Amino acid sequence: MSKTYDLDEILEAAVEVEGSDLHLTPGLSPMVRVHGHLRPLEDYPQLSADDVADLLYSVLEPYQKEELEEEWELDFSHAVSGVSRFRGNIMRQRNSLAGVFRAIPWAVPRLGSLGLPESVEDLCHLPRGMVLVTGPTGSGKSTTLAAMVGRINEERGVNIITIEDPIEFLHEHDQAIIRQREVGTDTHSFAAALRHALRHDPDVLLIGEMRDRESVGIALTAAETGHLVLSSLHTQTASLTIHRIIDMFPEALKDQVRGQLADALQGIIAQQLLPRADRSGRVVAAEVFVSTSAARNLIREGNEHQLNSVLETGRSAGMQTMDFALANLNRRGLIDRETALANCVDRNSLQRHMVM
Repeated sequence: MSKTYDLDEILEAAVEVEGSDLHLTPGLSPMVRVHGHLRPLEDYPQLSADDVADLLYSVLEPYQKEELEEEWELDFSHAVSGVSRFRGNIMRQRNSLAGVFRAIPWAVPRLGSLGLPESVEDLCHLPRGMVLVTGPTGSGKSTTLAAMVGRINEERGVNIITIEDPIEFLHEHDQAIIRQREVGTDTHSFAAALRHALRHDPDVLLIGEMRDRESVGIALTAAETGHLVLSSLHTQTASLTIHRIIDMFPEALKDQVRGQLADALQGIIAQQLLPRADRSGRVVAAEVFVSTSAARNLIREGNEHQLNSVLETGRSAGMQTMDFALANLNRRGLIDRETALANCVDRNSLQRHMVM
């Protein structure tokens, strides 16, 4: 670069064009994702490997530089005053560095502003059990979880502990006590933080992501023993979420885990963000599963593949399938038919809902 650029300046420029993610990669100018699509950030030149490394190292603390050099990848958080907070990830690629920064608003979003079904708010009132928010990367899982914690924080006098990698939305004490722990800064791992969190008299535990069998096992135990556990997984439907959890465990433990899930699981919100048809931006489509006696029996008996029938008939309990959600958005003119078809679970189911 002939001109010296400041990373905070580039991040601010990305936020000004409503970018959700900034990508820094050797051989390209800074790229920004706007409403789901990547494009170059205007007025910035192509970056060399040295340019990218200089920009990334400029915002790292000494211990983070050391971790990056040892592990060759790093998750961290960064803030630009008056602009936004960012979740950063740096990785090595082709013997050089690349980085991605996701913008995280300062303010915790209001749950009612996200466009989710009303039954999601009911899940915030649960005294105990497990609630999971699932979906692909970039589907708004962290935003939904933060909004749910925000709702609990403003309504209930409880003790909330979050374990995140890294911390994204910053919460302030309201009706609740809220403590936020960051993996790598405040604790060595999700599992270690979970084990110790149970000794801090928690009512609500937010686990940013259940990544391994140990953290899933501790989370299930916490949900069974009177805590409300909120977490996320990279799965696309309620039934696939349950399959994923059970498949983390060896065959000899699967029946036990099915029993634990049947007792502890209270709800699953499987969501995706889709381009709007009525204006620029994206809209959320969400499948919502709420635990009922019929659903618990299916999980306990290993018939979770039949959960879709429970979702189809459980609308009075606040449930809906992804295909129903997509058809509803299409009927309201919020997404076009092609988008609905491209993102459905079952085309026949979607088309049936579209003509209802």
